[in-house]
Amino acid sequence: MQKRSKRQRDIVSRLRSGMTLSVAGMAADLDVSDETIRRELRTLEEAGVVVREHGGARLASPALEGPLSQRMDENAEAKIRIARAAVEKIDDGAILFIDAGTTSCFIAKQLADRRSLTVITNSLQVANDLGGINDNRLFLAGGQMDYDYRAFSDHEAQAYVRLFTPHLAILSVGGISVEHGLTDFHPSEAAMSRIAYETSTRTLLGADASKFGRRALQHTASLADVDILVTDEPLSDEFAAAFAHAEVIIA
Repeated sequence: MQKRSKRQRDIVSRLRSGMTLSVAGMAADLDVSDETIRRELRTLEEAGVVVREHGGARLASPALEGPLSQRMDENAEAKIRIARAAVEKIDDGAILFIDAGTTSCFIAKQLADRRSLTVITNSLQVANDLGGINDNRLFLAGGQMDYDYRAFSDHEAQAYVRLFTPHLAILSVGGISVEHGLTDFHPSEAAMSRIAYETSTRTLLGADASKFGRRALQHTASLADVDILVTDEPLSDEFAAAFAHAEVIIA
């Protein structure tokens, strides 16, 4: 998995030139087969990172910029699997809060065929993906934009999100620790997560294996606050016990 993730980053790095590069050229450059490159490009295309063209690919138009774009590249295959599994828990007509984390953005993309959703979000990317389609209603928190996250998470945005009581909050996380619970690196995003855990009827946490055993800057919630955990690898015995109360889905 780590090898694939690095290869995808290498492909994206080469495409940042802005040119359309051929499959054969990238395969020769990275010393892999043409089919390996095509497989990686399919994954990156589904993530919205690249656009495949006849015999090659180019970088997608930069709807995402800076650090968020870089994080969307990381562990893309795992996040896509998590997203596909997560949307099976979401029906037409659901009332959702979706945060600005990258895994949540992947889940939002997979919700494009659901109808009549009510979506509350602080993420510009989620708003772009789900607003204006399929009779959805969208409520986007405002305030000062954080350009690194392409999101609104200041005090004004937090106050707006606190007005809603969604059926389900779809959340990402910076770190998951048995000792320290759920943590995040960005203070304002951590505050937004705390609000979501407080106001939502149920919570769905999407987290790839790299998040387990990691501790970030600020506490957001306890492990007991998670109702549904969707991840990409089986849990260790320690984490399995810690999430015994929750529905755990391995994508």
